[in-house]
Amino acid sequence: MRKLITPFIKISSFYVIVGLILRIVLLFSPVTDSNFSFIDYLKIFTIGLINDFCVSILIFIFLWVHLIFLSSTKYKSPFNYIILGFFVIVLSYLFLFKTVFDDYGSIVPTLIKTFVLIKAISFIILLLMQNIRQTWRYWVYFFIFFSYIFLINYNVISEFLFWNEFGVRYNFIAVDYLVYTNEVIGNILESYPIIPMFSSLLLISLLITILYLKKSKKYFTDFPNFKIKLIGSLLYMALFIGALYILKITKKYENSDNTFVNELQANGLVRFYNAFEDSSLNYDQFYAKLPLKKSFSILNNSYDNHWTENYNTKIIKDSLPEFRKNVVLITMESMSADFLSSFGNTHNITPNLDKLANEGLFFTNMYATGTRTVRGLEALTLCIPPSPGESVIKRHNNDNMFSTGYLFKKRGYVVQYFYGGYGYFDNMNTFFEGNGYSVIDRSSFKSEKISFANIWGVCDEDMFKKAIEVFDNNNKNKVPFFGHIMTVSNHRPFTYPPGKIDIPNTSKSREGGVKYTDYAIGKFIEEAKKHPWFDQTVFVFVADHCASSAGKENIPLDKYKIPAIIYSPGFIKSEKITKTVSQIDLMPTLLGKLHFSYNSSFYGQDIFNNTYQPRALIATYQKLGYLKNNTLIVLSPNQKVEQYKVIKGSQLLKDKNINHSILEEAIANYQTCFYLLKNNRLKVKK
Repeated sequence: MRKLITPFIKISSFYVIVGLILRIVLLFSPVTDSNFSFIDYLKIFTIGLINDFCVSILIFIFLWVHLIFLSSTKYKSPFNYIILGFFVIVLSYLFLFKTVFDDYGSIVPTLIKTFVLIKAISFIILLLMQNIRQTWRYWVYFFIFFSYIFLINYNVISEFLFWNEFGVRYNFIAVDYLVYTNEVIGNILESYPIIPMFSSLLLISLLITILYLKKSKKYFTDFPNFKIKLIGSLLYMALFIGALYILKITKKYENSDNTFVNELQANGLVRFYNAFEDSSLNYDQFYAKLPLKKSFSILNNSYDNHWTENYNTKIIKDSLPEFRKNVVLITMESMSADFLSSFGNTHNITPNLDKLANEGLFFTNMYATGTRTVRGLEALTLCIPPSPGESVIKRHNNDNMFSTGYLFKKRGYVVQYFYGGYGYFDNMNTFFEGNGYSVIDRSSFKSEKISFANIWGVCDEDMFKKAIEVFDNNNKNKVPFFGHIMTVSNHRPFTYPPGKIDIPNTSKSREGGVKYTDYAIGKFIEEAKKHPWFDQTVFVFVADHCASSAGKENIPLDKYKIPAIIYSPGFIKSEKITKTVSQIDLMPTLLGKLHFSYNSSFYGQDIFNNTYQPRALIATYQKLGYLKNNTLIVLSPNQKVEQYKVIKGSQLLKDKNINHSILEEAIANYQTCFYLLKNNRLKVKK
């Protein structure tokens, strides 16, 4: 039995020790901007230790299966013929037929084929060459053990980098990153000294493996008998099931008001699994709700509309004729409000945006709906509250939606979406093409038109040059256009063409990424002024989300504030809008400036309408926030409701006296939107 237990003790102890070291490092990371009480520390390390030990039990299953199948009996007749025949059948199936693994695409079929082929070759070698079995088994065991050590170390580095980027353990972003391996691996290669890091990681893992296994060769002289393996397996399965149960219990203790405490006591691999499982959440099942008719009644009162659960529509009627202006919407990657001098930044990294802000309609108190690009695109395109789980853009059945593009296309506009990367990322091609946009992405560029690119796409200058060419062609054909441009340069690894700004392109700094995007925007506007369509065009600049979403609160308000500017000299007067505005209100406000009349399915409002009530809808993947009158309501799974008072601009103070009027408005917005999405009520009626 000791031969089965010893490997487990080695792997488990190593995983727990490394987990403890990681937890300490994350605790003192500059990102972890918080103070902790004694109880907080106790939870972080006690529950954290329990979580890590339970996970060490779960991950050991692969090595356990390998160990219990070690035997000499399988090489004796008739077992050898049965096993050999089994490998022939499986390999024939994998290499000669379309298999179930092919449905997963990517490298999954190749990995499965390679694994089975290696196992088959290994069996044949050991069947024919009895004298090398002991040595062979040792080196296979050595390789598996080394793989465990390496992957544990690799995960620690990954979690550290992920924490520094997002201030949390693995979440939906990590799941997305696993899906979009090309962009993510390319991003890592361009952002970090990957060869030295991996070389060091391999060397350290190898040395640790040698230290652990230097006396393990004698393990392969003989093996535990069937009875011992059976008893050991039963004990291990009991531990396995117990670990799963305990992990469910410890999850209930992630209940601190300080998000960092919850994150630090959690286990990253468990968080990754939970994120993978919970990519979409049923609002009615997990969140506080009201009778549906009451929710729609509250919605009508707060928005002064006439919405019903059967057909979501409200009539927007303008008394003036429509302006058929071209519209160019520029969604800026990770452009936090506090990057602009207008919000107090002293580093002068956005001179062009600051100039546009002074010359246009400038929103100084706008909040993004989420922390991912798809959330920003959803807010600007569909103008609806963020729904729990994944963005609508990432979901199935998201075509033919009522959108800003639909309204322009209905009026004879050319509707186009521009993206410097490949539009399959984040499901953008599928969503925008399914909603009537023509997509111009990196695949539309000829090689000679690309002056600089990184893994996320062509640089912003190249994207803007492409857009101007397309707009020139639209104008030549005498057709108005709505162009939605998504920038990419202000994203790690923050690389851009050399010699453009005073921050070296080799610095790979956030400030460099911000300043280059601002530089590209300035060049774009100056070039656009030379073209005949400029005077007939309205430009809208808005961030998709902030550069960072980490904070000790569940929804840190300062990590959602974004800049937004509507710019059109001679048409839009310069003005600062200080009232609270949601990202979903930007396009309905623009449509109001164009005097569009339409039947609307938008939750977003024209902020200049006298019925507008300042409020903002902001969310994470599970937390749904509603900000109004310096009160923030946060709805969470398990029907949890929290209220915070907003003090000193963005600081939050827990408030136990729930404002039921604002709470019901919050529920009404999210509950009705979920209902309408679920029942396809936000699609265009054919």
